[in-house]
Amino acid sequence: MRSSELFNPTLREIPSEAEIISHQLLLRAGFIRKTSGGIYSYLPLGYRVIKKIMQIVREEMDLAGGQEILMPIIQPAELWQKSGRWDVYGDEMFRLNDRHNRHFALGPTHEEIITALVDGDVHSYRDLPLLLYQIQNKYRDEIRPRFGLMRGREFIMKDLYSFDIDDEGLDISYRKMYAAYRRIYERLNLKFRVVEADSGAIGGNESHEFMVLADTGESEIVYCAQCEYAANVEKAVCSVDEEIQNDAALLPVEKVHTPGQKTIQDIVDYLNIPAANQIKTLLYLADDELIAACVRGDRELNEIKLKNILGCNQLFMADEDTVKRKCAAGFGSLGPVGLDVKVYADLEIEKMQNFACGANENDYHYKNVNLGRDFVPESIVDIRNAVAGDKCPHCEGILKIIRGIEVGHIFKLGVKYSQAMGATFLDQKGMEKPMVMGCYGIGISRTMAAAVEQNYDENGIIWPIPIAPYHVIIIPVNSKKEDQMEAARSIYEELNKQGIETIIDDRDERAGVKFKDADLTGIPVKITIGPKTLQENKVEVKKRWESEMQLVPLDLVLDAVKNILGNV
Repeated sequence: MRSSELFNPTLREIPSEAEIISHQLLLRAGFIRKTSGGIYSYLPLGYRVIKKIMQIVREEMDLAGGQEILMPIIQPAELWQKSGRWDVYGDEMFRLNDRHNRHFALGPTHEEIITALVDGDVHSYRDLPLLLYQIQNKYRDEIRPRFGLMRGREFIMKDLYSFDIDDEGLDISYRKMYAAYRRIYERLNLKFRVVEADSGAIGGNESHEFMVLADTGESEIVYCAQCEYAANVEKAVCSVDEEIQNDAALLPVEKVHTPGQKTIQDIVDYLNIPAANQIKTLLYLADDELIAACVRGDRELNEIKLKNILGCNQLFMADEDTVKRKCAAGFGSLGPVGLDVKVYADLEIEKMQNFACGANENDYHYKNVNLGRDFVPESIVDIRNAVAGDKCPHCEGILKIIRGIEVGHIFKLGVKYSQAMGATFLDQKGMEKPMVMGCYGIGISRTMAAAVEQNYDENGIIWPIPIAPYHVIIIPVNSKKEDQMEAARSIYEELNKQGIETIIDDRDERAGVKFKDADLTGIPVKITIGPKTLQENKVEVKKRWESEMQLVPLDLVLDAVKNILGNV
């Protein structure tokens, strides 16, 4: 490929819309262009990266026994109504009607379609297990699409679905996918961690996320340095330090006037009570029921944990008008004592003594409140976020936190969809049973963005070799000099014969412009042909991730490049 023929419109300035580094660099390097909010076109270099990611994913899915299919993007409402998700999926679903006023959706995911498809043609245990996958666009009407390919309305995804006769079979399929996903991200040359995760709207009773590590990642990963435990912060188990002593004398409750003091820090300053000896009370609407959740004053409530414990479809923080109608007090004065709703208290509160909280009366707080004596919660449960320094729930280690980007997610669905949609088979005894399912997704376009978030410098992208759009870029310093172009063409032909994807920057541009574009687009190996080195029958060979170059004789260029690229 010649740069003069390549559609690769690079930008010198950072686009104002781009908030994170991958969005900035993919736009600047000419890999993507915005069509609408959260919707992007992939330009030639960008699509080459996408296709390489797809190929690695396909090879590993096929190796694990997967069979590739392609399902429709437009999905009939009846299937979603049958699974019970049409009304609960929410506003993220793109909905449309055809000319006959029949309801459809643009597929945000494909559990319903695949379950109906398999149910139509699989009837016996002899037909199972099955591993079926596709690579296709998905559509979700994000309320605020942002961060380029990280959170879009249209994105490319690989989703595989497993169908087994029982839980033991599901365990086997799950382990196959777990191992395949590890191989995929190892082959992509990305630093990653596998973490326990919440299943969310997909459902199921076990799931893991594959997280590419990056300082700019939107997710927090809680992990133990002494064992293999790692979890998304939404899922991380919080244990209570059993060494905490709670045998102090219980003091009488005292009601204190706290005019204008509404926050935890206000009470710290006003009453000289540490945040760790206060509790904050938050009111939520769980579906249609108002409930209260209490955590220690210096902790953050984990809404995912709370929602899972309640088993509700929707969980929203109550607005202040609702709070005032129920509690006769506004935010900042709420507490569990005398509160006429179900109260869910975090595990730590059971260990606390003589703590402070709102008195459910504006401008008043209680001191010396104690669980059991002054209020009895509906349940004492783990509903807070884990933080660095907590004890590991699996060993004696201390938890740490790093940031990551979710690029893959695997779920044990069980019979959630097969039961709802009547997807059954006949077992060896002729008994009808629901198929046991798993779901395994990889964000293809998101993986491309995550690779950039992990691999860049001040000059541009540094693509991992397996997914670089081209392996080598050859830059004649002056494209008008025939000796430089002749050397460039000779090296180009030799490399391409060896399957090394190469591009010549033959543009009539200053050398500095060519060098900047080469760094920006992140091609792993740069070969520079200049007048002085060419007189010595040598060229400059430079790795994108290193600052130093090496002078290489023309007849050894192929060996030097092969040595850098390894087995691509």
